[in-house]
Amino acid sequence: MSAVTVEDRGPVSIIRINRPERLNAINKAVAIELQAAFQAFDRDTEKRVAILSGAGDKAFTSGADVSDLPELWRAIPGVGFKTDKPVIAATSGWVIGGGIVMAMMCDLMVSTENTLFYYPEAKLGTTAGGISSLVARMPHKLAMEIMLLGAKVPASRAYEVGFVNKVVAVGEQRAAALDYARRLAENAPLVLQLLKRFVGRVLSKGPSELAGIARRDVEAVTDSADLQEGLAAFRAKRPLSFSGN
Repeated sequence: MSAVTVEDRGPVSIIRINRPERLNAINKAVAIELQAAFQAFDRDTEKRVAILSGAGDKAFTSGADVSDLPELWRAIPGVGFKTDKPVIAATSGWVIGGGIVMAMMCDLMVSTENTLFYYPEAKLGTTAGGISSLVARMPHKLAMEIMLLGAKVPASRAYEVGFVNKVVAVGEQRAAALDYARRLAENAPLVLQLLKRFVGRVLSKGPSELAGIARRDVEAVTDSADLQEGLAAFRAKRPLSFSGN
């Protein structure tokens, strides 16, 4: 069974974490497959909007799987993968740890009434720091309450401060997100992409967010066919033939 599933609905891609038995915890496979799924979405000229969700209604994600720790940066929109197309988060139940980082980096968010945002890392003695970008997306004091106190914030409060766009009944989050997605898909894609790109320049980026982006960009070179061509040409002492891939 794939750790991540992709469902096509015309111009919309629904990308789901598919580990309901582990409350959609993010392990190595999930992080890698999410990154690959969104990269494929971005390349597909027929796709205009993506929805990010989790299987079932108990959890969007319970955060990093401590038994199989992932490179979580790979799964973060705008960090592990770049796309100027709109991404909508559809959450239900627990949104824990890195799950908050994933959701906050989406452009719109639909949450069920039972959604709870929880960042317990200060109680566990660990953090990757990506959560610091939360202060650019909700009021400072509430962000600090989540990060420093480990407060559990329900969807209703998140909606009140503008962190969530819409609160719906449990089980209705995907349909509501799909409604947003279809409305977005009817709009001019170049305008949506330009506005998203410009907004990305306005929003502040935390140190961990910037580090993840740098790692993504460097990895594009270290994983490239051109690097393999350069090494092969050097070993064979032959002329180089780079493709730009």
